[in-house]
Amino acid sequence: MSRFIRGSVVALLSLAVSTPVLAQAMVQPQGPAAGAPDDIIVTAQKTEQRIEDVPLTVSAVTGRRMADIGVNSLAEVAMYVPGLRIQEQSANNPGFVIRGITSDSGSAQQGARVTLYYNGVDISRSRGAYQDLYDVERIEVVKGPQATLFGTAAAIGAVSIISARPQPGFSDAIQASYGNYDRAQVSGFVNAGNDTIAARLAFGVKYRDGYVRNIAGDPNVPNQNQGRVDQDDLYGQKQAGARLSLRYVPTDAVTADLVLTYDGQRNTGTPFKSRAFAPTGGQTGDFGDAELSGSPFSREVLGRRKLGLTRDVYDANLTVSVDLAPGVTFTTVNGYRRFDSLEVFDADGGPAWYLEFAEDARGDQWSHEGRFNVEGDRARAAFGWNGFFENGVQRVPFSTEEGTYLACSVSAAFAPIRAALNGAGIPTGPACVAANGTIPATRATAILTRGAAMQIPYASVFANDGRNAAYSVFADATFLPTPRVELTAGARVLIEKRRSGYVNDQPNSRILAGLGIATSLLGTPNTNNVRYVAQQSYSAVLPRFNALFRMTDAVNLYATVSKGRRSPVVQLDAQNSAAGVVPRLQLVPEENVWNYEAGVKVATSTLTGTLSAFYQKYRGFQVSVQNGDGTSTTRSAGAASNPGVELEATWRPVRALQLFGAFAFVDGKIDRNAALAATFSGARFRLQPKYTASGGATLRLPVGEGATFYATPSATYQSKVFFELPNSEAISQSGYTLVNLRAGVELAQGRYTIGGFARNLTDRRYLLDAGNTGGGFGVPTYIAGEPRFYGVEVSARY
Repeated sequence: MSRFIRGSVVALLSLAVSTPVLAQAMVQPQGPAAGAPDDIIVTAQKTEQRIEDVPLTVSAVTGRRMADIGVNSLAEVAMYVPGLRIQEQSANNPGFVIRGITSDSGSAQQGARVTLYYNGVDISRSRGAYQDLYDVERIEVVKGPQATLFGTAAAIGAVSIISARPQPGFSDAIQASYGNYDRAQVSGFVNAGNDTIAARLAFGVKYRDGYVRNIAGDPNVPNQNQGRVDQDDLYGQKQAGARLSLRYVPTDAVTADLVLTYDGQRNTGTPFKSRAFAPTGGQTGDFGDAELSGSPFSREVLGRRKLGLTRDVYDANLTVSVDLAPGVTFTTVNGYRRFDSLEVFDADGGPAWYLEFAEDARGDQWSHEGRFNVEGDRARAAFGWNGFFENGVQRVPFSTEEGTYLACSVSAAFAPIRAALNGAGIPTGPACVAANGTIPATRATAILTRGAAMQIPYASVFANDGRNAAYSVFADATFLPTPRVELTAGARVLIEKRRSGYVNDQPNSRILAGLGIATSLLGTPNTNNVRYVAQQSYSAVLPRFNALFRMTDAVNLYATVSKGRRSPVVQLDAQNSAAGVVPRLQLVPEENVWNYEAGVKVATSTLTGTLSAFYQKYRGFQVSVQNGDGTSTTRSAGAASNPGVELEATWRPVRALQLFGAFAFVDGKIDRNAALAATFSGARFRLQPKYTASGGATLRLPVGEGATFYATPSATYQSKVFFELPNSEAISQSGYTLVNLRAGVELAQGRYTIGGFARNLTDRRYLLDAGNTGGGFGVPTYIAGEPRFYGVEVSARY
């Protein structure tokens, strides 16, 4: 941990226990509501409603619940929400999964399936979507297609993050923790203002050493491979964020909110660990040391010397709400977001200079929405328009050493070359790195060039870009024929223009040219920096129908039918032909889904919960097919089906104790008559366990004058998961359970807290991901999940 960060953390820890500051949303508010479950107000239907009155399957995680459990990232929160999984392989590559449908493509040419909203604005583009959580009011998760409410990207659902807004008066806050792996986190806010104008400045800082040791360049490791660049341990975390919120209320009828946010990461490398390529000293398994370094020319080719991520995101949001007349409100939501990220990673997962990649992704987006809401005794309606515009570029540099690549590759195209190397005593394929971590493949260049060269660096660059615009109008109306019945119908009419570009600078191999073979190492054409462009326009109508029946004052029944759509893919690359290298345009049809759902919601003074069942039918289900050169192509796999059940509940049997739990059964599969190869037919959706469950208890006991003991033990379970399509046992993770604990004491009527936390208390070993870029070359890699984290935390409030 750097001296600057260590000193800052110590100072802030001291500040937290010596000054009257108010902890952010992770410190539980006090008040009379502690005796019964609070009403949770959500805006899933663009109007404020109690969650039990919404005829959709909606989960809401408040800042208070996040504090109780001790979670403060999207991936951690998702473990407690049925039907939701968020895989944070990297802040640059989060995977959002709702009911088995994954949205994680970094391609600028491909649309999202899950909408991520931040204060009412779509931020779904994968490389710009990660958002740190601090000073959060709540997170809403809306399941099922929500195009009418959240736009076309909500093909299967939406995740909406709502930050805390400025309030009249003065308050300030801090919360800090420190634990193993030098894990330090500090967050807080300052709020000041009056009834007319108020401001709130919030921040969050996280630091953690890497939990996977990287021996590359370590002088303490004898007999290490030469030329390896000294690297940091892997999966270290260095990130900081800040948010300035301004609220202006010039009259009772007008409210304007301006929110400015910065989010940045300087994280160390992702621990891609190979089972085939051992580090120096021998294979240590998925959870042992790694030897990852990037190429010796990584700065020149990949953009930076060390593995890891540099990412900056800037976001601006202006929301203005005007009461035009009794029951009539106009709201305009306007957003701008820009991201710039560079991640360098060692895709082969071993010590050889074989598959060294970077991803340089940049993009910006603008959005505008105008919406009228009309409220009446027997009906309500919302209608308006939306414009969404985005530009994105994904650039992927690649570096290798030619002889090493030819020796390690498993491509059938290079089988004769591997045979020649075998004859010269060089093991090839997965054996190109010996079991003790030495690299016989480094001698391949000298053999193939007959001593003319000992090492030949090779570099190429793939890039794709997208320029997309979407225009839509939407309307949603609810009719109450009786006080107990609500009927809702709505639709969004969409027109979109998608323009895709592709460029590739991929030189031919010098070694292969010397052998009379004119081709690149990766086997795809060299377009010599020629940019190809294609453009298409599309339109769609996306409806929804909902019904709510108030069976009693405490029990509501609901049903919904809705249609979702993932945009067609305008896919562009290059191919060889008799005329030379020419562009190849592939139009992948849109993906459609019909969602049928019914459920029951219960809300009493001690019990709240939702039980729902759904069935989804897909047409034109889009999948990524590996090309064998590290790239992938989107294809249509035909039909897919997805039945499931979700349950979540909170029960407070006595004032001091609250029990909570969730369960989901999701059985999504590609149909047996799959349009692609038989390996896709019947395959389970990737990243989605068939069964997930979570539960815990929050205990609060008075222990003296103004003091309260609190404790929240919790556990999460997931069954077996496949990380890729088509499914492979080698690219999967068996079921596992994680146990977490948070406990401590609140003092001075809750003004101060001191406690401890433990995540993955039993130190369970599990895989976060498998396959990855290396899998596209026949050498899958494996990423270890988090070990046991533990530490102390303090906070104070005024």
